[in-house]
Amino acid sequence: MNDTLKAKTEPKSFKKNPIKGTKFTIAISSAKGGVGKSTFATNLALALKNIGCKVGLLDADIYGPSLPKLFSINQKPESNGQTLKPITKYDIQCMSIGFLTEEQTPMIWRGPMVTSAIKTFTQKVEWKDLDFIIVDMPPGTGDTQLTFAQEINMDGVIIISTPQEIALQDVKRGIKMFEKLKVKIIGLIDNMSHFIGDDGKKYAIFGEGGVKKTAEEFEKEFLGEIPINPEVGKQGDLGAPIVENNPEHEISKIYLKLAEKIKSTYL
Repeated sequence: MNDTLKAKTEPKSFKKNPIKGTKFTIAISSAKGGVGKSTFATNLALALKNIGCKVGLLDADIYGPSLPKLFSINQKPESNGQTLKPITKYDIQCMSIGFLTEEQTPMIWRGPMVTSAIKTFTQKVEWKDLDFIIVDMPPGTGDTQLTFAQEINMDGVIIISTPQEIALQDVKRGIKMFEKLKVKIIGLIDNMSHFIGDDGKKYAIFGEGGVKKTAEEFEKEFLGEIPINPEVGKQGDLGAPIVENNPEHEISKIYLKLAEKIKSTYL
């Protein structure tokens, strides 16, 4: 039985401290910056919503939050002094440190402050009736990853990478970290794998096959490729991710297919 199928059959008693108001916590990670984790996380959340799931999106990157831009959210969450109410956009319940600070304010925080912020977002946010909460992890293998693995049950992690070796070196460290922390790895995604030129030819500008080879090396499932498409970046900059803005786009269909796989595995 592979890791994804195990998640469906394990009883809830295995959970350490699940995020209140949620059923399953799925992390998006890579251990490497600049490979498209945040874009992937937002579009996957929207894809799950589009197939009937109730979804939350937690931006756990304290130093470099992306959710406010990707969802074009410029308001602050409501608070009663004890808890925060997530901001709902595109029918997704959202939370990010970026909602609480000015856009260009640097978070010059030590590790304990980051851990405290993560605990606030997982314990003091009024998430309600969610099938899935998608967690956009920061780069690296540090405090945020340890907090989620040790204190909060993560039902699975999807690892994102581009194909070149410089990215895969960090990805391999991330795989070993999650294995050591006993977090299920759902599989690996080859993001920005190639683009199709005006001449109709396929160009693998970051190399080819590296992510699939890494998945095979570590005996993890290879979940597929997402090619480069200018429309993805354009829609993200506009705060209207491609799955929401154009669900019939070829890239959107890749996300929707993956969302169906996750839904059938866990629900």
